[in-house]
Amino acid sequence: VQLQAFGGGLGQARGSLRIACAAFRRTLSNNGVGWFRQAPGKEREIVATINWDGGSTTYTDSVKGRFTISRTKGSNTVYLQMDSLKPEDTGVYYCAASRGSFASAEIASYRYWGQGTQVTVSS
Repeated sequence: VQLQAFGGGLGQARGSLRIACAAFRRTLSNNGVGWFRQAPGKEREIVATINWDGGSTTYTDSVKGRFTISRTKGSNTVYLQMDSLKPEDTGVYYCAASRGSFASAEIASYRYWGQGTQVTVSS
């Protein structure tokens, strides 16, 4: 499956952005999906995960209450709504599809990766 992340750009602190991850060539509807981000000079970190049917989601502590991961069951698109943005949310955001129906925080459990979309939050 080929993934493409899009919708990033420049946001203001306390503002909002929404990014999306779309799948091509193969359905994404049976896979768990994770959003990761990587800031300059830092390791890639998990941001949020969602299971295949959207019934279970997880968030890293720093984005809880501000970000929302979502998908429509059967859809090939997964969204990450980012509200109350902070400058520390700046980074390249990647989406990834897990090897199975459930998603975890372990990078090694993801089989397919998108190319990333840049999110920059100004103060």
